[in-house]
Amino acid sequence: MASRRAIISVSDKTGIVDFAKELVQMDFELVSTGGTYQTIKDAGLPVTYVSDVTGFPEILDGRVKTLNPRIHGGILAMRTPEHLAQLAEHDITPVDLVVVNLYPFRQTIEKPGVQLAEAIENIDIGGPSMIRAAAKNYEYVVVVTDPARYSEIAQRLRNGDMDKEYRLQLSAEAFRHTAEYDIFISTYLRDKAGVDEPFPERFLLLGEKKQELRYGENAQQRAALYSCFGNTEPGIGHAVQLSGLQLSYNNTLDLDAALELVREFDEPAATIIQHTNPCGLGVGTNICDAYVKAYEGDTMASYGGIVAVNREVDVDCALEMNKVFLEAIVAPSFTQEALAILQEKPKLRLLTVDGLTSPQPTIAFYPIKGGVLLQETDSEPMKNEIMRVVTHREPTADEIEQMRFAMTVAKHVKSNAVVLAKDFQVIGVGAGQMSRISSVDMAFNSARHRSFGAVMASDAFFTFRDTVDACAKYGITAIVQPGGSIYDASSIAAANEANIAMVFTGVRHFHY
Repeated sequence: MASRRAIISVSDKTGIVDFAKELVQMDFELVSTGGTYQTIKDAGLPVTYVSDVTGFPEILDGRVKTLNPRIHGGILAMRTPEHLAQLAEHDITPVDLVVVNLYPFRQTIEKPGVQLAEAIENIDIGGPSMIRAAAKNYEYVVVVTDPARYSEIAQRLRNGDMDKEYRLQLSAEAFRHTAEYDIFISTYLRDKAGVDEPFPERFLLLGEKKQELRYGENAQQRAALYSCFGNTEPGIGHAVQLSGLQLSYNNTLDLDAALELVREFDEPAATIIQHTNPCGLGVGTNICDAYVKAYEGDTMASYGGIVAVNREVDVDCALEMNKVFLEAIVAPSFTQEALAILQEKPKLRLLTVDGLTSPQPTIAFYPIKGGVLLQETDSEPMKNEIMRVVTHREPTADEIEQMRFAMTVAKHVKSNAVVLAKDFQVIGVGAGQMSRISSVDMAFNSARHRSFGAVMASDAFFTFRDTVDACAKYGITAIVQPGGSIYDASSIAAANEANIAMVFTGVRHFHY
């Protein structure tokens, strides 16, 4: 009679026959279910069918197989005299090893056209119950949920090296396995039920590591990129890298910022990002025209930048991009000819993201020490905001469009944000300064003489008239801002004195 009992019930049968052979050689009795039983039996190994242990057949189309005291009693029993006596009284054999992985729920729901009924049938019940029971009783039972562990587990069993600390590691791994499984199910069912609850009482987030990053914010920091299960919207979390160096943490943040900005525009648009702020953005008749505008917005800051475009990169655009050093480019696609041109620089990271559309309301989260902040994204298009003229001079139709363009960009600039624009080209940006006038000075320093005839957008109101006075000095013709300061009258008076058209939107666009 075998000295130890192992229960094996796996959907993923990778490596299970070889592992079972090892267990038999170590004098384990194998107990198994359904397809796993047949696989082990077909390999010529001794195996006991679970119904022969429970004394009860599988019922309800296999929904009930292992939910039985002869299984769970053997798994959950501590090796104390009291528990062992109860096992003996009820003729239950202790279980020493549980090898289980679960029905392929995630793989099922990712199949095209899958129906709810099929998904429901792939919700495992007995498997998680056995895993959780074994993980709870880790002091006496070894639980294995990952086929990659089989070789290591076999070696430890052979060497008598299955210590309490290692069992506890396996227990934690097992509970994580079932927790992930439950999040897959919960997320899918909430979506099917049409649950619209942006801020639930319990926020469940499941991230799957997509890749190790080259380094974090600095070379001494490690980092990794995770994609979030349940969030299928096109974005950097689902991008495909075609070539170039491994991404760093900062590359990834910049790519995300760049992509979120260009997807705001229906027209061909391109942006160049540095430290998550746009140093250039252009809208044009084609993507090459848009990119050239973005680059010429600030040729100095564009060096070593991150580029995003919302159209396929063609040969003309690729030739322009190849003229300057860039860190990365993300686009919906590249023509084969454009790809060949850009891959002449082997370090240049090239990424694609399918299905770019205008941004939709979604939830963004930001980790803080001890918690997570959640908020709706600032995704309402500028075209929906009402511009209320507050000055004597009304803006022209062209100035209104330029102001909408500039404020769309300002939404993506770190506060305090100031954006100067002309001919659908960003010519100056002031970002992340502690005072708005400092951001204004930064923007005009970048724009220089090009500011004459341009418009300005500000993400928040002006506290004093000094911003308007600076605009008058540098030739700005129209200003868009939220308004709402107790000193609005002073700013309006300054605009009237300079014959600058100014509009209030009543909507602030802080971006931290």
